[in-house]
Amino acid sequence: MPDKLQLKRIKGFQGRPGPLLLVILDGIGIGRRDESDGVFVARTPGLDTLMKSTLYTTLHAHGTAVGMPSDADMGNSEVGHNALGAGRVFDQGAKLVFQSIQEGRIFRTPLWKKLVAAAQGKGRTFHFIGLLSDGNVHAHTDHLYAMLRQCALEGVKGVRIHALMDGRDVHEKSALEYIRRTEKVLVELKGQYGVDYRIASGGGRMVTTMDRYNADWDIVKRGWEAHVLGKGRMFGSASEAVETYYREDPRITDQYLNSFVVAESGRPIGTIEDGDSVVFFNFRGDRAIELATAFDQKEGFDRFDRRRVPDVLFAGMMEYDGDLHIPKNYLVEPPKIERTLSHYLCAEGIRMFAVSETQKYGHVTYFWNGNNSGYVDKKLETYVEIPSDRIQFDKAPRMKAFEITQRSIELLHSGSYKFGRLNFANGDMVGHTGVPQAIITAVETVDECMAKLIGVVQELKGIAVVLADHGNADEMFTVKNGQRLVSTAHSLNPVPFAIVDSGYRGEYKMADLPQKGLSNVAATLLNLLGFEKPEDYDPSLIQFA
Repeated sequence: MPDKLQLKRIKGFQGRPGPLLLVILDGIGIGRRDESDGVFVARTPGLDTLMKSTLYTTLHAHGTAVGMPSDADMGNSEVGHNALGAGRVFDQGAKLVFQSIQEGRIFRTPLWKKLVAAAQGKGRTFHFIGLLSDGNVHAHTDHLYAMLRQCALEGVKGVRIHALMDGRDVHEKSALEYIRRTEKVLVELKGQYGVDYRIASGGGRMVTTMDRYNADWDIVKRGWEAHVLGKGRMFGSASEAVETYYREDPRITDQYLNSFVVAESGRPIGTIEDGDSVVFFNFRGDRAIELATAFDQKEGFDRFDRRRVPDVLFAGMMEYDGDLHIPKNYLVEPPKIERTLSHYLCAEGIRMFAVSETQKYGHVTYFWNGNNSGYVDKKLETYVEIPSDRIQFDKAPRMKAFEITQRSIELLHSGSYKFGRLNFANGDMVGHTGVPQAIITAVETVDECMAKLIGVVQELKGIAVVLADHGNADEMFTVKNGQRLVSTAHSLNPVPFAIVDSGYRGEYKMADLPQKGLSNVAATLLNLLGFEKPEDYDPSLIQFA
């Protein structure tokens, strides 16, 4: 980070007397405006008013606009908040890993060579843990298959896969499709190389392994017990486990499947033992940090009783936390994001706050600040985490929106902060459940809270900026071959962006840019505070008269 960051003032515009508040409506996109669109179906007088404003536009929030490999790739809150906070587009995990594998660089790293060498020892096994999905948000099966093939090519005889079921970034009940696709690859490798590669354990991502922001370490404990200890409900195969869970509860979806262990004659086939190699092949950090910590932290770990900690070579696909350096070993370098908006504002001595509930707290802090934990300047910043309920989100679709609103209002009324940002998680987290009435309630709750906040900012003679980081609630289902399919994934739809300026007198207008995306927001926020953007930031969404 440069020793001194400095912003230039805009001549003739110093911002407004009151605060600038950024309201992020997570998962609220602009959909087809029909019955499939939960944002359209919901009663949203606040959002409807914003969409009629002259200071309104829509933004790209997926694909290359947020650093993903192609425009067929959905956006997500991680890359979205990176772009929002950094003011530029950085190649993200999916793209970085794809390029590293495609060019073979990952397999030439000293770490990969050590992982392979360790797994080549007598009685040793190479383990892969991760999301068995091609949703390309947390992981991609193509990455896993490439590593499996490389292991076989390099003479690794034993591999075990600990497969987490998605049902969130892909179709809600597609686990069997991914298991069968994976087993086909394993059979091919056995026939070609004579190797013993099998799926050894798994479970749904929302109950096994993939917790985030320390919300519920029991999720990680269940994963540890299944993957490492081989402890849990046993089945003859991963397919049998999923089929059984489906049969026992026809309403269950993949993300909520209980953990399982694959066993033969009552013995698990793939426990993780001393001397083994382990790769967590998720590239996204938020739901990978906790398990990585459980492997890396040998002493002083108190989150749950691990029972035993195998002496393994553990690696993440990427470094999941660049500040805390988790994990210690990783295969692909993450994007180096420096000089975020927070760094510039702290350098100018501007006090700011960030508020969200646990499910999105790391997004308005860690991801916003360029994948770095902690404060940029604790003297100038206040971060507020409101604990999320430990309940399926369709059961409590209002989540913590009202609490976030109240705490933000208190901070605004304190008069201590010039800039604030907050995230309402409802549209995304409830959107992932695919339950229409819950989604509609979530959207209406967020709209009510957003309108209340805008009113407070106007009273304080400030500016409110409202946007979303990606879509989700705007696509509750899709129709294929005349059949309605529940959609729990993020959408590829654009997202709203609106400015509500209490003192607006036509000093600026929406800029006519060839493409507008989330990375244009940081420069816009700086302009609204009375600053010019840094030279290498993407253009502002506004231009002055």
